[in-house]
Amino acid sequence: MRRKIKNRNKISPDIRFSSLEIEKLINYVMERGKKEVARKIVYGAFDEIKEEAKADPLEIFQKAVANTSPSVEVRSKRVGGANYQIPREVRPERRLTLALRWIIQAAKSKKGSPMRKKLSAELLLASRGEGEAVKKKENTHRMAEANKAFAHFGW
Repeated sequence: MRRKIKNRNKISPDIRFSSLEIEKLINYVMERGKKEVARKIVYGAFDEIKEEAKADPLEIFQKAVANTSPSVEVRSKRVGGANYQIPREVRPERRLTLALRWIIQAAKSKKGSPMRKKLSAELLLASRGEGEAVKKKENTHRMAEANKAFAHFGW
């Protein structure tokens, strides 16, 4: 029997940069449906990036996402009473989702300053290939490399 096709909501590009990725970032930052607050946080972070780095915040954002998006991840699979971590390639949509999620988690984990400052700092670090989000990606790749022997159990 065929699986039911999922009707996914299409999101519209953001107001300032006309970018779907930035709108997704805004949606991930948003809590309790307060989208305007999330927009202020993200655009505030972009303004801070513009001041600090003296560069285009859109380029820095795209570089940060590219540096934090994983190409492989591990998924658990039960085979004969044992759980194996099986490395799998990551689809492009999930790659973007994971990168944005990790950047926001890394920003939220820091304490003592407004979210826009934490987000701008994390985006700058990620664009340079540093920071918690990039470490998370490297750990994921390391796990996949370590469990390469179980790749033949794949789906």
